[in-house]
Amino acid sequence: MDEQRTSSAMWEPCYADLHIHIGRTSRGEAVKISGSRDLTFENIAREASDRKGIRLLGVIDCHSPVVQMDIEQLLENGTMTEVEGGGIAYQDTTILLGTELELREPEMREFHMLAYFRALSTMKSFTDWMKRYMKNVNLSSQRVYVPALEMQAEIKARGGLIVPAHVFTPHKGIYGSTAPRMADVLDTNLIDAVELGLSSDSSMASYIRELDQVPFLTNSDAHSLGKIGREYNELQLAKPSFDEFNMALKGEEGRRITANYGLNPRLGKYHRTYCASCGSIMDEHAMSAERCPHCGSVKLVQGVLDRILAIADRENPHVPASRPAYQYQVPLEFIPGLGKAKLRLLLDHFGTEMNVLHLTSEDELAAVVGPVLAGLIVAARDGELVLSSGGGGTYGKVTAREVTE
Repeated sequence: MDEQRTSSAMWEPCYADLHIHIGRTSRGEAVKISGSRDLTFENIAREASDRKGIRLLGVIDCHSPVVQMDIEQLLENGTMTEVEGGGIAYQDTTILLGTELELREPEMREFHMLAYFRALSTMKSFTDWMKRYMKNVNLSSQRVYVPALEMQAEIKARGGLIVPAHVFTPHKGIYGSTAPRMADVLDTNLIDAVELGLSSDSSMASYIRELDQVPFLTNSDAHSLGKIGREYNELQLAKPSFDEFNMALKGEEGRRITANYGLNPRLGKYHRTYCASCGSIMDEHAMSAERCPHCGSVKLVQGVLDRILAIADRENPHVPASRPAYQYQVPLEFIPGLGKAKLRLLLDHFGTEMNVLHLTSEDELAAVVGPVLAGLIVAARDGELVLSSGGGGTYGKVTAREVTE
């Protein structure tokens, strides 16, 4: 039996995006104020399963009682079912029930942390405890007025998983906003993984020694249906469920993270330092500047790369041999000339975005959208597109294929 469970023949790649917000409920109640109105629990499941090819999905904001009403209705009418190993099944996609918490310690700035629970009943228990310490339990990413260590203890008492969110971003990332070391704020023994965020990668994070043994996740933090899967993970699971995901984070019985797929950090909107006065983004040549080289202002918002270099406790990054590969993945929506009509053609022919990105040859793509777009899609897979850096809340841009001699 053990040999059977650890045989490589039982594994298929499971693509997982574990950070998607809910904009509204099916009744129109607001949850994530900045989220799209069509970002409901059911629409997220349908988009991930039918269009994206995501088989393990983390839906954040499931702590909200109005979202829980939607989930219960979908379970009652048979649209979805609870999975034996934890999670909610919709067709061939399993949804993990998650929440994003905002915490703040004395004399520090706030940060965001994700938590996932095995069952809806457990999430409802967590909601009942947490609602006493926040102003509006129905909304997303609200401040919870309890110490971070107490929050960790409550999550672990319910068998939950803890993942600090977008850890390097200046907007409420624990390294980017709060402290130079996670251990200054949290019990790192209770951390199951960290989410890198859109402006960093495994190599950049490996400047920090305390992260050497912590799994990395790359998620979309989607606020609209189209953004689901812009970053994702490839997992080796027997089947998608909460228990299997937990085992993959711990590397147990063959389960593991096999790859992180994310934006080239240069495309992230917080990658470089940004001048709040004139809007200029600092490039590599100006990265040590304390003043804006364009207007002389000192009102600089520190970007992810510059923040990591400032708090690094190594001169060079050290990526452990056990760390899965980080694959630069340019989302289809970033590719110049690939509009909605062309994308629809690709999905009609190849089923899902994961199939287009991973399983389709250049010749097959060219037969549908022509050789130029097919070449750009393949160049995106191979990291051969020319990029301009993002910063100050603006994404970087893809301009063309890299010219190589």
